[in-house]
Amino acid sequence: MAPKWRELADRFAEQIKGGQYPPGAQLPQIRELVEAGEGSKETVHKAYKALEAEGLVTSTRGHGTVVRPRAALKRLGIARYDKAKWRDGDEVAFIADRVASGRAYKRNEQTQTVSRVEADSLVAEGLGVSVGSEVYARARLVKEGVQPTHTLTSYYRPEHVEGTRIVDPSPGPAGRGGGYRVLYDAGYEIDHMREALFARIPTADEVQLLQLPAGEPVVELHRTTYTADGTVVEFAVGVHAASRFAWEYDFKVPDSAQDRKGQE
Repeated sequence: MAPKWRELADRFAEQIKGGQYPPGAQLPQIRELVEAGEGSKETVHKAYKALEAEGLVTSTRGHGTVVRPRAALKRLGIARYDKAKWRDGDEVAFIADRVASGRAYKRNEQTQTVSRVEADSLVAEGLGVSVGSEVYARARLVKEGVQPTHTLTSYYRPEHVEGTRIVDPSPGPAGRGGGYRVLYDAGYEIDHMREALFARIPTADEVQLLQLPAGEPVVELHRTTYTADGTVVEFAVGVHAASRFAWEYDFKVPDSAQDRKGQE
């Protein structure tokens, strides 16, 4: 017969694997389990140590015992914007990340809210418009199953998207091919983009929306998307749970000296 601590550990392991305790969830305090009759303090402590040894939980002073997150999603660099994915197929950016990570996905795991708002200083600078100008904001919350991974709000000049699927508030990635396909069909083929990243402490609203464990930072993304002639057709701000993504970038290494020689 297995010792009581082993039985308790096996029960929690089954509940964790079954999703009753999702990634980031805190297990009951040792004191609570002792008071509930699950065993002595030593019994519960041994059970939690066994779960930690099996890689199912982490235990830290002040935060208790927390279910470990799943392996981080790959957040691709240039590969997620490959035109063949969205122009010729239906693999929008968040789906490209899931495919590369070997993870399942559903299109309705991206929800959206579309509204017409006044540009603040950040959005105005990103789009190249005056502060207070009316722009379209397409705000999305992306989940993996029931677990939120990030938010992303894209801003557009009305003259670029008025009357298109981008301003349709229906859930999902703006129809087949997503927002970039809509811009392409409207005559605004994307050519290049700039992404800036920085980490910060989340706001209280972001902690609740992204279901962040205590102490987890977020990574904020600013993305500016251009056509070949330099027209900005999208400025986007994303807020990502830091532990849920591994950022990957592949790029050609430049040689500015050779470029200068070629221009002489």
